[in-house]
Amino acid sequence: MSATVDVLIPTYRRPAALAVTLTSLCAQTFRDFRVVISDQTEENDSLASGEVQAALRVLQAHGHPIDLYKHLPRRGLAEQRQFLLDQVIAPYALFLDDDLILEPTVIEQMLRAIREEKCGFVGCAVIGLSFANDVRPHQQAIEFWDGPVEPETVCPNTPEWERHYLHSAANLYHVQQRLRLTPERQRKYRVAWVGGCVMYHTAKLRQSGGFTFWRDLPSVHCGEDVLAQLRVMERYGGCGLIPSGVYHQELPTTVPDRRIDAPRVLSLRLPALEKYEFLSKG
Repeated sequence: MSATVDVLIPTYRRPAALAVTLTSLCAQTFRDFRVVISDQTEENDSLASGEVQAALRVLQAHGHPIDLYKHLPRRGLAEQRQFLLDQVIAPYALFLDDDLILEPTVIEQMLRAIREEKCGFVGCAVIGLSFANDVRPHQQAIEFWDGPVEPETVCPNTPEWERHYLHSAANLYHVQQRLRLTPERQRKYRVAWVGGCVMYHTAKLRQSGGFTFWRDLPSVHCGEDVLAQLRVMERYGGCGLIPSGVYHQELPTTVPDRRIDAPRVLSLRLPALEKYEFLSKG
């Protein structure tokens, strides 16, 4: 019997950070999830490190199925995410970066929100607490969903695109403090996209093409998660949750070359109807 949520973690050269992320999964109040990790570290086996193995043992002791993959050669972030999506058997897929810390109620609240709204995705934007004293009021505009979450078309260089500033530094943290929001008083808001921690309705992500556009990108690229979300949002809607409850470990990026940005070099429009209908059956 499959879990309700498959937690998907792409990782590369970050065993210590991955172990911290896995440890925060051990404390989740929602328990019905499987963990799937795809490692693309070429020179060694990051998943065999002592800290990662210790966290995995705790997850297994808590009853969580674990699937580990060494997925090489590297063909880029989009291909890595599509590989993980191909492993999903749960109705919901939570993509997590390998350098996060989650508060205990995050998965429970994300699942509740996506079921309530019946939308394509919900996201908990990551907060960088090293910026806790860097207050940026000019980047803290927030648009709440006061009714049901509905499909939206968001494109680069539009007013809606400017929403991404809310997810910079510790802006979201400052907004939730100012509004005195708590997990018991969580709100849904409009997004351009959410990085790092996003739960998708699996079928809706697949019906929107998933990350199959990896074939149209060079191996060095960024923005693959953005493009996938924009396509899902256009058909099914998506939202962010505040408070987020997700924190960034603030490590250096593993993708320093960001010249090829998927939503700026590929069409935001969905693949042809025949194509994504075929993909949804895969």
